[in-house]
Amino acid sequence: MPPIRPALFLLVLFVAGLAFAEEPAAPVITMGNGEKNWIHVDGLERDGRTFTFREVHLEGGGWLVLHPFENGKPKGDIYVGARYLAAGTHEDVAIEISTAPEPSSGTPFVVMLHSDVDGDETFDFVFVDGGPNVEDIAVFEGTTMVAHVVKAP
Repeated sequence: MPPIRPALFLLVLFVAGLAFAEEPAAPVITMGNGEKNWIHVDGLERDGRTFTFREVHLEGGGWLVLHPFENGKPKGDIYVGARYLAAGTHEDVAIEISTAPEPSSGTPFVVMLHSDVDGDETFDFVFVDGGPNVEDIAVFEGTTMVAHVVKAP
């Protein structure tokens, strides 16, 4: 058996290492409530275009936002209703759908929290140069986005 050259040995180890190396997995983003921020969606009520959530808690001031669905998928680049809430716990939070027709029972929405990043109590959800520029970003706790899919009662 011929001797193995050190350079060849290192090359084989390098290629074998590449073959077995795995790309680091991207963090999996989930939706739900966090420990410091939450939306209680059980007991959701609706009167016409107004949805009422039993309890919402924000660690800092921000927005309760409703995003519609389109073709069976959440349409996160538009919203149909937003309501400002100061930091703390709020009960019976009503949010009116202002930019869409009155939903029928079973119509899905994503309800989520957005931080009021600049503290101006204005929902900064704008489009610049043809793309979204959401300054008041979604609230995350780790990899959990504080958001839920709900259906109109």
